[in-house]
Amino acid sequence: MASLRDVRLKIRSVKNISQITQAMKLVAAAKLRRVQERVEQGKPYSQTMAELVGMLAPNVREFAHPLLEERPVGSVGIVVISADKGLAGSYNSNLLRVAHQFIDSKQKELSSVDSGGREKVQIVTIGKKATEYFRKRGYNVVQSYVSIGDKADYGEVRDIANTVTGMFLNGQVDEVHFCFTEFINTITQRPQAIKFLPIEPPSTGEDAEAPANDEGKLEFIFEPAAPELLGVLLPRFVETRVYQLLLEAVASEFGARMTAMTNATKNADEQIDDLTLLANRTRQAMITKELLDIVGGAEALNG
Repeated sequence: MASLRDVRLKIRSVKNISQITQAMKLVAAAKLRRVQERVEQGKPYSQTMAELVGMLAPNVREFAHPLLEERPVGSVGIVVISADKGLAGSYNSNLLRVAHQFIDSKQKELSSVDSGGREKVQIVTIGKKATEYFRKRGYNVVQSYVSIGDKADYGEVRDIANTVTGMFLNGQVDEVHFCFTEFINTITQRPQAIKFLPIEPPSTGEDAEAPANDEGKLEFIFEPAAPELLGVLLPRFVETRVYQLLLEAVASEFGARMTAMTNATKNADEQIDDLTLLANRTRQAMITKELLDIVGGAEALNG
């Protein structure tokens, strides 16, 4: 049996751990709230942008933009958004498993395709965990960024968006996919991979009431001209989507960390209760032993 001193030292250590995990939980909760506010503030803009692109792009005659160009796929770019730090439960491991499987499936899919001398899969990582994971395993990481935290400014988002669109526009890759974690709620986060480029305009449904021409397409009057307008709108749409995905990933990270630290604090408190009970039993055993020694000594003197 451990000595009473050892048990008390263990209780003190676990209490310190409990205080740390509780503090990390509160910090994660505050940051999550801040990120959720940014998501809510940007949602009207991103929704309106998606509606505009979904309504205009399919209905503009003879308009072609490089970001809409579908072409034979010989090389793909994959952007993986992870965290810089651990202590977030299974957040990083779940994401990296999904990304790993997706990358391997793309490599297998493109194994028999002529890529024109390009690497078939090119990876851009956001977050130290993804960078370390894929570089250690010999994957082709062409660019890496630190994780975008809750205080990231739009300039960092634009830099990432420019890198991704540049890879697509200059022919370095023929498709771009994002592997990120979708934020469902504080307890649930879902890692997934989505196609990002070329842009597939979101559907606006059948509720448009604008008049249609003989070919069944909506007629619009543009000011300025349609190519000029969509030429500005589509890059902004890409930046908005990148920003949205990054915020989803950041919110998922803080949600996962908050849940993990809540469970860690609960487990620490339970262990403190168990150790306190053990300390009481050890102390009682010591007292009983001392009493027995005193009684035995008294009986020896009387005898």
